[in-house]
Amino acid sequence: MTSVCVLVSGGVDSCVLAGDLARKRVVYPIYIRQGLAWESIELYWLRRFLKALRNPRIKPLQVFSLPMADVYGDHWSVRGKTIPGARTPDSAVYLPGRNLVLTVKAAVFCAMHKIPALALGPLNHNPFPDATPGFFRAYARALCMGLGRHIRIETPYRTMSKTDVIRRGRTLPLELSFSCLAPHGKKHCGRCNKCAERRKAFRLAGVEDKTSYAT
Repeated sequence: MTSVCVLVSGGVDSCVLAGDLARKRVVYPIYIRQGLAWESIELYWLRRFLKALRNPRIKPLQVFSLPMADVYGDHWSVRGKTIPGARTPDSAVYLPGRNLVLTVKAAVFCAMHKIPALALGPLNHNPFPDATPGFFRAYARALCMGLGRHIRIETPYRTMSKTDVIRRGRTLPLELSFSCLAPHGKKHCGRCNKCAERRKAFRLAGVEDKTSYAT
């Protein structure tokens, strides 16, 4: 049985990806802390989601740190204030170089543990420069050269929408995934850009949204 590392953020897309791949492969989930405002709550829900899957092919969650607060400075993602609201465009939630930074540490883990593939969950509407097919092809070549080992970067949902992903994962405990930029306690705020995207996708998918929202 082949193995794969999955970069998991705790959101719907990466949670479904982990559960999906674990049907036929051994999955090593990786979460990387960057010092962003919502991470402690995100990690709480991610652990609950993975535990609820009860799948022996999913290995224990690996949590690494790669702080970005010193680079991001006064950015909203670090301060937890002036969070992009429900009506803001996708570009409002751009975190510069996020995939660029996260994949390099995950790829080193793959190389050290002889895991041949690294999977991420970008979707078809992702407009950011480090989420394009061209970027992933070029970056995979660079990682292979730099690490001296062949590692594939897999993005199986790149042609899918969030609605498609929710339909694909409808049998999974999606209410335990987490997609909020401004959590209220352990609940989704219900008002930020990501909460609005999540609610709309569940509605369009025709799947009951069991998520706990503060509003």
